[in-house]
Amino acid sequence: MRETEDEWTGLMRSAISGDSAAYHRLLKAVTPVLRAAARRGLARAGQPVDQSEDIVQDILLAVHLKRHTWDVRAPFAPWLFAIARNKLIDALRRRGRRIFVNIDDFAETLPGEAVAETASAGEVAAQLQSLPPRQRDVLQAIAVDSASIKDTAAKFAMSEGAVRVALHRGLASLTAKLRGQ
Repeated sequence: MRETEDEWTGLMRSAISGDSAAYHRLLKAVTPVLRAAARRGLARAGQPVDQSEDIVQDILLAVHLKRHTWDVRAPFAPWLFAIARNKLIDALRRRGRRIFVNIDDFAETLPGEAVAETASAGEVAAQLQSLPPRQRDVLQAIAVDSASIKDTAAKFAMSEGAVRVALHRGLASLTAKLRGQ
């Protein structure tokens, strides 16, 4: 491997000096290694390895765009693999750590949805009347009349933060009362 790294370093030095044939040979030499590294990285992360080619292309593009940042006195491989690692991490972050399972395959084994009990409009209105006046007014304006936080704050001469607090407390109180029935 040391010979390969030395060869890559020599090719990159020649490429930096303007030898386009050396640059082409370098890219041809590193591509299979990068492809294998991308496949390993994807497999370790539990991602499909068929996405490795996109990552390899991102790495090669970054190498091309950032080649002027490489220090010609330093070995080439560590610089290359740092770029490769970062591009793999970027790709995994974009994908997230999601596992997709088609639930149609399990439709017969999944339990049916429980039907949630709902309160009637009359029950909600009765419970709304039991709230403190400020909470009741805010809930009425926002939840029933569809007013905005800003409009409700102006209507009742309250700050928007105070409206949010009253709304939250009113909803929490109303929910607790309705669940307690």
